[in-house]
Amino acid sequence: MAAAFAVELLFTFALSYVVLNVATSKDHPNNSFYGLAIGFTVLAGAVAVGAISGGAFNPAVVFSGALIGLFGWTTLPVYLMAQLLAGAAAGMVFRSLNPADE
Repeated sequence: MAAAFAVELLFTFALSYVVLNVATSKDHPNNSFYGLAIGFTVLAGAVAVGAISGGAFNPAVVFSGALIGLFGWTTLPVYLMAQLLAGAAAGMVFRSLNPADE
């Protein structure tokens, strides 16, 4: 579970940071390729660490995966803690590096 926590933390941070930069940043007002950036980030994470953690990177994916039996209910706190910490860290890094985007 420690490895799953670590890779979920890393790739959830990457995914959140990419979403913040390409879909919400004022630096890219006419960006029509943000879906590709987000999609390739998810693909890279799934290929790189999918065998370790299942490649959830999103609390909604973990909950739905638990409902259909892909993730155990006892592992939910590990996934959720990693994803919430990573999302908050990505938000803080984005805000500190892009102070004009409020």
